[in-house]
Amino acid sequence: MKSIQDIVKEKGIMIVAHRGVAGGNLPCNTPESYEGAILQGADMVELDVSISRDGKLFVFHPGMEPAHLKSEKLIADMDATEVEQLRFYNMDDAETHYGVSYLKDVLKQLKGRILINIDKYWTCMEEITALVRELGMEQQVLVKLFADQTEEIEKMEQVAPDIPFMVLVKHTDEITDTLLQKNVNYIGTEVLFETDTAPVASKEYVEEMHKKGLLVWMNAIVYNEKDVISGGHTDDISVAGNPDEGWGWIGARGADIVQTDWPQMAITYYEKTGKRTK
Repeated sequence: MKSIQDIVKEKGIMIVAHRGVAGGNLPCNTPESYEGAILQGADMVELDVSISRDGKLFVFHPGMEPAHLKSEKLIADMDATEVEQLRFYNMDDAETHYGVSYLKDVLKQLKGRILINIDKYWTCMEEITALVRELGMEQQVLVKLFADQTEEIEKMEQVAPDIPFMVLVKHTDEITDTLLQKNVNYIGTEVLFETDTAPVASKEYVEEMHKKGLLVWMNAIVYNEKDVISGGHTDDISVAGNPDEGWGWIGARGADIVQTDWPQMAITYYEKTGKRTK
């Protein structure tokens, strides 16, 4: 498979499908949602990992059990046999036939087909890394840690120095130069910012990262309106008729990677505006 850097060089902007493509009766973080992302032309899918009480890895966003599964009990407090009985609920609050998938099954489904961002890596780093190595997918996945997760970053030097890695930074980036000296496969930052004036939201910051051979990831997604992570330049604005202030603003800042819940529309917009090649 092509690397993240090769896709960015070839296409201009990489599109990441947040938890796959969901809507209607189709829940996020399911095998079908990832097939939808591939069908819509995404370059990468993002998936979340939860670990059960007996150490089994599942594709599910920790803490979202009440919203998506109508379960007050967390996967972390269940055995795998209990998790297997759970079912997703759709947008109309109706139970579906879709269950919670094992991470191994989803990785096998996507092997050799699309790049994968495995989110919540820090919750079970050794277990995820072992599975990725078992499947021979070290260069097909991307993992992330927050800048203040010092112990986890040190641990990654030991267990996963070869796996592509980005760091999440909020407002400012005070860690890149340090990471360039560490034994990790550091490829860039995911930047989170509440306002356009944040240092990591500037064109100058992106240009400086590029000079260092690093990439910058920005988000158009809105998972909680109270937690602003892209200065308000969102999917919501883009889909509602003002994409220049959403996807366009992010592209004009020079972002290499854009995470969205609407990959096909974002791709079409970037192709029409010359930010992405077909």
